[in-house]
Amino acid sequence: GDDSFSVTATAVRIPTSGGHSEAVNVTFENDFDLNEVRKLLSETPGVVVQDNTDTNTYPMPLYAHDKDEVFVGRIRRDESLPNSLNMWIVADNLRKGAATNAIQIAEYLVSKNLLAGKVV
Repeated sequence: GDDSFSVTATAVRIPTSGGHSEAVNVTFENDFDLNEVRKLLSETPGVVVQDNTDTNTYPMPLYAHDKDEVFVGRIRRDESLPNSLNMWIVADNLRKGAATNAIQIAEYLVSKNLLAGKVV
């Protein structure tokens, strides 16, 4: 319900033993500082920033395999659109994309008392 930014995502499906990758484009209402974006992402629980062009460190399915975290890198401005950035995001699709997400959503609902009725 937040109209202050737009997101475009492209999923890349290649044969890996576990993992998926997405090229994500985010357009904000206002300009932003890349260092603040990196800091916000690195402080977000469950997110690991791997974004070092000097050492060619960026997310790959190999790093995400059998892990619950989401790996984010290649964070850069999109020069084709104002107030936009691009990111490369990788996660283990069997853990984060399915089982772990379901558990984390349930834990969140319980912690915020958002479940009506009784949980068995």
